[in-house]
Amino acid sequence: MAESMSVPASVAPSTWQYLASRRLAHLATVDDRGRPHLVPVCYVVDGSAIYIPLDEKPKRVSPLRLRRVRNLIDHPDVAFLVDDYAEDWSRLAYVLVRGLADLLDPDDQRHRDVITLLREKYPQYEAMAIDRNPLIRIVPYASHVWSSAPGFFDWRQASLVRNLDFDAIIRGRRSVRAFRPDAVPPALIQRLLEAARWAPSPHGRMPWRFVVVTRPDLKLKLADAMGDEWERQLALDGEAPEIIARRKLRSRQRILEAPACIVLCLYLVDLDRYPDPVRQEAERTMAVQSLGAAAQNLLLAAYQLGLDAGWMCAPLFCSDTVRAALGLDSDLEPHALLTVGYAARDPVRRERLPLESLIVRFD
Repeated sequence: MAESMSVPASVAPSTWQYLASRRLAHLATVDDRGRPHLVPVCYVVDGSAIYIPLDEKPKRVSPLRLRRVRNLIDHPDVAFLVDDYAEDWSRLAYVLVRGLADLLDPDDQRHRDVITLLREKYPQYEAMAIDRNPLIRIVPYASHVWSSAPGFFDWRQASLVRNLDFDAIIRGRRSVRAFRPDAVPPALIQRLLEAARWAPSPHGRMPWRFVVVTRPDLKLKLADAMGDEWERQLALDGEAPEIIARRKLRSRQRILEAPACIVLCLYLVDLDRYPDPVRQEAERTMAVQSLGAAAQNLLLAAYQLGLDAGWMCAPLFCSDTVRAALGLDSDLEPHALLTVGYAARDPVRRERLPLESLIVRFD
C-alpha cells in the first residue's frame, strides 16, 4: 500500500463542514490510456482527508481489482465531487476537490477510526465487513466551491481563502485599484478589523479608529467631496484642466467601485501629554507609526482571506473634507482610505529595490 502523503492544506474549515454534511459523492480516476472512470461513492471526512470504503456491494472482482483502485494506484491524482441539485436552480451548489489518493491498510489505527465514522454515518455498514478491506484516502491539494444560493455563501467564500505561509502572504499582497462588484460579507470585514486591532501601539492605547463605508450614497458623498478638494489642489499646482479631470475621475471611480472603503483615523485622546513640543511630537509620531502597523495587519489579513485592497493616502491632504463628508468627530483625524474587495484583474507589480540597497549598516 502507498505511504501516507503530505500536501499543503487547501480546503477551508467551512468547506469541510459542507462535505461532512453530504452523503453521496462522485470519484473520478483515469487509466493509462487517459480514459476517465466515474463512480458514485459513500465517504467520510476528518478535516484533513477524504475516506472512501471498498464495501461489500455486489462486485465481480475483489476490491483491489476494482478499476478505480487500479487507476489510483497507477495515477493517484483524482477528482472528488459533491453537489446539490434542485429544480429551483437558485439552490444549486457543488464542491470539487482535487487530491492525491492512496490506500489505507486495515492494520493502520486510522483505518479503524474511519470505519467507526463510516458506520456512524451509514448504518448499513454495521452489517458489512468493511473493516477487512483497505480504504481509499484522498489528501486534497486544491478545491473549488460554487453556489448560487445565499445560504452557501460562506462555503463559496471559503474557496477563495489563500492557504499560504506567512512569507508568501507578505510577498503576495498587492495594491489593487479595480474590483469586481461583489459585496464583501460583513463578517469578513470584521475579521480585517480584528487583525488591525492586534497591531502594536504606544502604551497599548491603540490610537486609531476605523470607519467602514459600504453604502453607495455615502461612498458617493465621500468621493464627490474628496474629488472637489483634489480638483482645487491640482489647480493650485498648475495642472492642465484635462489632466485634472482625468485624475479626478480615476480617483472617484476607485472609491465608488470598491465594495468597501475603510477610513483609518488617528485618535490621540488617550495618549500621554508633555509640557514640551518635542516630546509631544514624538508621541504623535508613535501613534502614526502604530496606525501604519494596523493598516498593514488589515492588508495582510485581506489578502489571506482571498480579498485585495488598495491604500489611498488622499485623506491626509483633505482630512477636514473627509471628516465633514462622513460626519466624524473633531478628535478623529482621517489618515488613510483602504479600498477592499475582490480584484477584477491582477495589478502590475512594481519592482522592489534590492535588499542590499536598503541596508545602511549591518554590523
